[in-house]
Amino acid sequence: MTSFIKHFYDNPPKAEWAKILARPNPGGADISALVADILVAVKENGDEAIIDFNSRFDGFASPSFEVTEDEIKEAVLSLPESLKKAILSAAANITAFHEKQKVDQEPVETMPGVLCWRKSVPIEKVGLYIPGGTAPLFSSVLMLGIPAKIAGCSEIILCSPPQKDGKIHPAILFAAHITGITRIFKVGGAQAIAAMAFGTETIPAVYKIAGPGNRYVTEAKQSITKFGVAIDMPAGPSEVLVFADNGANPAFVAADLLSQAEHGEDSQVVLICPDKLFFEKVDIEIGKQLASLPRMEIAVKALHNSVAIAINDASIAMDLINDYAPEHLIMALRNPIDFVHDIRNAGSVFLGDYTPEAVGDYASGTNHTLPTNGFARAFSGVSVDSFIKKITFQQVSQSGLTTLGPIVMTMAEAERLEAHKQAVSIRLDNLQL
Repeated sequence: MTSFIKHFYDNPPKAEWAKILARPNPGGADISALVADILVAVKENGDEAIIDFNSRFDGFASPSFEVTEDEIKEAVLSLPESLKKAILSAAANITAFHEKQKVDQEPVETMPGVLCWRKSVPIEKVGLYIPGGTAPLFSSVLMLGIPAKIAGCSEIILCSPPQKDGKIHPAILFAAHITGITRIFKVGGAQAIAAMAFGTETIPAVYKIAGPGNRYVTEAKQSITKFGVAIDMPAGPSEVLVFADNGANPAFVAADLLSQAEHGEDSQVVLICPDKLFFEKVDIEIGKQLASLPRMEIAVKALHNSVAIAINDASIAMDLINDYAPEHLIMALRNPIDFVHDIRNAGSVFLGDYTPEAVGDYASGTNHTLPTNGFARAFSGVSVDSFIKKITFQQVSQSGLTTLGPIVMTMAEAERLEAHKQAVSIRLDNLQL
């Protein structure tokens, strides 16, 4: 029998997990030098470099690359009403979920006369990157634009690669329109990240850049942090891990694996299941469903990176999951809620047979811009917090400094920072006059 999931392991020892679950290596030459050259060109030559890269990489030869109001109006009118309604419904759910995330800390009196608090302040200028390519991710506009708006960012710009006709996909423009993003630029790849980081004659520089992308975009995002520009997270090829028990529906599991495999050739899908028999049922279902997918060739190539692992002990399975730290984790179990407290490392979790990962990608309300490549061990997905910074405040009364001051002076003296000590002692001496 031909297996679509290329690798199957039966209760492998923990020592082999890292090798078995290694993320796919796209191969090819090191891209860091190429991306570095693009960053330098955009920094030094601005719009001229953008026009050149647009022509070279996207076949879009035009001296003008900012989307006009007429183009946005045309996109809004051209989109089917059914799709517009779906996007509006998704936007409502995403807004409802993210609005609850903006919370300021109440002031805390840490000791009498010493008041401390923290305030959420929006990042003033942010840039959003939306992939185009083979799958124009208009849903990402909602996932980035809505929390940025809720956070209160005063300037939000968007870059997305143009299609061959020189236009941005109308669904991307519609999503930007309803989100309130008015400055949109037809620029993709590493050059878009460079433009938002350094600014050009047309594209303003921002303080933080968010959004998914291919390995060139990811490399560019990580590189521009050296220039003081923040990013949401390092986000590379998409991935999913499905943890299924014997009661799971093999057809559902296969559909979930394929929904990630169709993202790109370098995507990875992982199945943890009870035994080889269940794996074979899922593999058969994958074969049945593949034939009807328009992106079948992409999914088949991604399945070369796929792994199925039989583990007959749930606690061991949870250890493996936390070790792998998947971007998406689907718990296709009879009692998934029982395992929630055991999940430590995952980008977003989908519980039960009727919670496919696709609902989170589009419209349940949670964010789909998530850490990949094991970064879920230390990073969160995009949220309102991604677009704000927290500033701490403190106010000390005279009586408060009388109590707190000697503590500070003792610590400063121990660290041999005499000026720190003096900044307190000069005030305490003044109070005794």
